[in-house]
Amino acid sequence: MLTETEENAVVEKTRELCGTILAQPNMGSIRQRIDAFLADDQARGQYESVMTKGQMLNEKQQRSLPLSGEEISDFEQQREALLKNPVARGFLDAQEAMHQIQDSVHKYVSKALELGRVPEPEDFESGSCGHGCGCHH
Repeated sequence: MLTETEENAVVEKTRELCGTILAQPNMGSIRQRIDAFLADDQARGQYESVMTKGQMLNEKQQRSLPLSGEEISDFEQQREALLKNPVARGFLDAQEAMHQIQDSVHKYVSKALELGRVPEPEDFESGSCGHGCGCHH
């Protein structure tokens, strides 16, 4: 359990990390693409329609129900139209960039907690589970 002083230090360093992330040159572009998407009713409607149809097809498949060629074709056509919309495409790219940032931060924090030290690049190389694993990859 962290003391109040330790917790305050962690929160302060986390806030510094947030500031560093937000100050990255690509963050302005990411934010602009997200804002453009949110302001575009057509792009949002396309996105919601594709997501809803994809979820419906996925649920149907999980229940072992057959998917018709028409259903699949309709989904693929809607998906292709979405990907051809530059505002929607920009949003999807921005969403992926945000996910990569979040994933990177999560990996570093998780690895630091696992190792008990600040991780080095080699700690993330595939085939190594880390110090003390014993798997001898």
